[in-house]
Amino acid sequence: MLKTSGILTPGFINAHCHLELSHMKDVIPPHTGLIPFLLDVVGKREFPLELILEKIQDAEAEMARDGIVAVGDIGNTAHTIETKIKSKIKWNNFVEVLCFSDGMSDQRMHQYTGVLESFKKAEKEFEIQHWNSNLVPHAPYTISDITFKRINQLTSHAVISMHNQENPAEDELYMKGSGDYLKFLQKFGFNESPFPITGKSSLQSCLPHFNKKQRVILVHNTFTSQEDISFAHAYANEYLAGIHFCLCINANLYIENKLPPIELLMKNNAEIVLGTDSYSSNWQLSIASEIKTIKEKHPQIPLPTILKWATSNGAKALALEDDLGSFTKGKTPGVVVIDDAFISKRLI
Repeated sequence: MLKTSGILTPGFINAHCHLELSHMKDVIPPHTGLIPFLLDVVGKREFPLELILEKIQDAEAEMARDGIVAVGDIGNTAHTIETKIKSKIKWNNFVEVLCFSDGMSDQRMHQYTGVLESFKKAEKEFEIQHWNSNLVPHAPYTISDITFKRINQLTSHAVISMHNQENPAEDELYMKGSGDYLKFLQKFGFNESPFPITGKSSLQSCLPHFNKKQRVILVHNTFTSQEDISFAHAYANEYLAGIHFCLCINANLYIENKLPPIELLMKNNAEIVLGTDSYSSNWQLSIASEIKTIKEKHPQIPLPTILKWATSNGAKALALEDDLGSFTKGKTPGVVVIDDAFISKRLI
């Protein structure tokens, strides 16, 4: 008989991670703000492949040890395949597309479809049962209209994710065609915004590109308003299989030292899930640490509520609720113990 002390919980679901950036731990300092952070990720991510693969392996082992049983993992490359083949974690491989203009769409879709095919080839060759791989858009400020439409056509009834409203400049880009994101776009040769000026928020401008009953995970939501939450729910009820709001609170604090509107999301009965983001924007890849920070910043939120976000809500978001997320007969969710210091360990 195993003796332990603490809270027993089903295995954690990390709904948003960038495993391939694990080599960037401590490379970018905290509190740079989002635009400098993005430029640093672009400019500082190149390391020797051997080191990249080693750090991917280390990060996967850390997550598995700490009780994460499934991950929604963003990737622009196929670097994580070797580690994932051997992993006991279930992976939703989100092959992330970046394409700023319609003129680039053919080339970029060919590039990222090639990455997707690498995952699907490995899945077939090694008879992997715990993978699900799809193309996803990066964010409203990196995807052209035609590229959005092409991703939509390829993701009918799939689970997809998109970074959402991590900075107020994202809305300004669509409302006025101006703002701090122009500095980011200049890095890629654009002196003005290549995106349509809609007069609406970025979310209201871009979510309608998806209308094939996808299950959409919106990530960060740091500056998402009541109007946008209401819009997202109404749109999802008609055109999507579901919409989920992923909180990566430690990453928000790391990059901009801002907090997402958790109480507003709760007031609207939003489907909240948790993610760690990457080692480029976090001190650790621990869902228990995300729970701890939420509890510290919002002590009024009951711990069982936050644990639900980290388990059953996350399993539903990744379409894994038939197997993970709760102690229910027929499921194999894993068993994790979390102590008073919010240190977690997988027991089963």
